[in-house]
Amino acid sequence: MSPVALTPGTQTPATENPPPNAMPTPSVAPANPLFSLSTRTTAITGGGRGLGIVLTSAILEAGGDVACLDLLPAPAAEEWVAVQKLAASRGLSATYIQCDITDEVATQAALENIARVGVERGMPLRGLITCAGIQQMVPALEYPVELWRKMLDVNVVGTFIPAKHCARIFKEQGTGGSIVMIASMSGQIANRGLTCTAYNSSKAAVHQMCRSVAQEWGQYGIRVNTLSAGYIRTAMTDALLVAKPEVEETWMRGALLGRLGVPDDFKAPAVYMLSDGSGFMTGADLRVDGGHCASA
Repeated sequence: MSPVALTPGTQTPATENPPPNAMPTPSVAPANPLFSLSTRTTAITGGGRGLGIVLTSAILEAGGDVACLDLLPAPAAEEWVAVQKLAASRGLSATYIQCDITDEVATQAALENIARVGVERGMPLRGLITCAGIQQMVPALEYPVELWRKMLDVNVVGTFIPAKHCARIFKEQGTGGSIVMIASMSGQIANRGLTCTAYNSSKAAVHQMCRSVAQEWGQYGIRVNTLSAGYIRTAMTDALLVAKPEVEETWMRGALLGRLGVPDDFKAPAVYMLSDGSGFMTGADLRVDGGHCASA
């Protein structure tokens, strides 16, 4: 049979009748743009390993550029290779900057550079996830004040500095933006089996910071929310559970889904909070804890 020339808008003629029981070919619908990050860059503090580097992949999978900041000289090698392969396969950018997020001058400079590159790529900086944080398990009666101050410096001040400067950039660009502060269910409860008064206090401060700046910055189209994680299996928590196996038994008694969390459990919630799909959500907390806070 001779080939048939088609004009735009015409359908290819069938060369034979389809079988009587043939199913129609399904059409593939495009991804819902409400959950796309394809027009923006997101910065992630603490993006060199753990939850931060997993969320880096989540942003790339949602179509966005991503810029990671971390105190580490370099990101986790194996995970970063996978990140770069994913970025290259989608024509996106994933960059890494060594930065102490408690140093305001350095953090401001890093974020301004990220914003400049984003504009040049047609992917303006419109998102921030503050993942950087530390944890210590020390009885309150024995807690050295200098370690308490360090906890607040990293977890609270280290959240405020990047949030402040991203918000200023969003305002100056006139684009608005979304800030996701990684908090914890520990900002709302006292964890059984753990002596983490300083950590819990720092995460409670992040919750209140979120509500307060959301009230200030909403007029600029800037949304600020917290993502409160439950118990996550990471290198840090695995080391704790090896040293104190009784802690895992305590945690599992509150695990309504029969398991602890893994970093991948937070990819979809983070993308939702960054994307236009959560456009009417600000000053709120999204708790993803496997049901730990639902039972006594």
